[in-house]
Amino acid sequence: MSWYNELMNSTFSIIFYGFFLILTLCCVIAIIIERYRYKKLSVLDLKNKHVVITGGSSGIGKSLAVEAIQRGANVTLIARDEQKLSNTKRDIIQHCIYSTQRVFTASLDLATHNYEEIEKALQSIEQEGGPIFMLFNCAGTAICGKLEDISPSDIRKLHDLNCLGSIMTTRAVIEGMKSRGEGHIIFVSSQSGLLGIYGLTAYSSSKFALRGFAEALQMEVQSYGIKITVAYPPDTDTPGFAIENQGKPKETKLICQSAGLFQPEVVAGQMFRDAMAGRFATSVGADGFMLTTLTAGMSPCRSVLQFMSELFLMTAFRVVAVCYLFSFKKIIENCMVAKNKSKKPQ
Repeated sequence: MSWYNELMNSTFSIIFYGFFLILTLCCVIAIIIERYRYKKLSVLDLKNKHVVITGGSSGIGKSLAVEAIQRGANVTLIARDEQKLSNTKRDIIQHCIYSTQRVFTASLDLATHNYEEIEKALQSIEQEGGPIFMLFNCAGTAICGKLEDISPSDIRKLHDLNCLGSIMTTRAVIEGMKSRGEGHIIFVSSQSGLLGIYGLTAYSSSKFALRGFAEALQMEVQSYGIKITVAYPPDTDTPGFAIENQGKPKETKLICQSAGLFQPEVVAGQMFRDAMAGRFATSVGADGFMLTTLTAGMSPCRSVLQFMSELFLMTAFRVVAVCYLFSFKKIIENCMVAKNKSKKPQ
């Protein structure tokens, strides 16, 4: 019976390695197809399309405007400060690739509780610049501190702008996009919208909310040809980040340092390319990729390659995540020890 055992072993080996070879070949083919599709879609021309960017006067929003204008779009920037808007408009115009391109501005506080004001402003924007094809909900702010150290009014302010501002702006444009059968809405969340971090209780909750809203919204609009993307940018070197750092607890700074600091041009470029390629989630850097993969959950899966990467990487990324969480815990404990020592009388 030895010959039979040898035959079975060899047959099993052939089947096993054959299956592994076929699986590897499928992965390679999926990668090639996805890279070709991504490259093709991410460079689509936006000539005569209208792109609206909230929070467009500085930081990531301004860099997104440059990306849009360099693709031939007409751009409307929304922010509160009229002087900043004027200065940004002057900078953006220099990147036009067609003589017919136009840049518009609108001064609007998206944290207002008056929805009619937002709706009226968006109607005026469409009358001036044409139907909105892409909406980047980029307006936001951050207030750092432990929960008991943040005032109730500041908590409301964060949620009014970061969450409700995006929801109300989207509500004001969604019917028009449905009637036209096209459109793309991008919500700018944060890596803190995937991972709760010490000192960011109010901020993280406002950014986590965007994901739930976006996932539900994409179910409502996918039959109308409208795409939804959620961006999870890392710490980005912007004026807003500099202000945020002034009140950031030591623990938060030490935890966030591990992910590094990115330039707004890099973040905006990746965000725009991923959105144009139709991806639901977009991130920057290795930590961003790990977070979006690890927390995919019931989020839409837009490609075979995405599904396979999530399938094979989740376990490994969970191990890495636990190591990160352990290091964060040690940082918090060490800071607590240092604080207690400083309180003791000499």
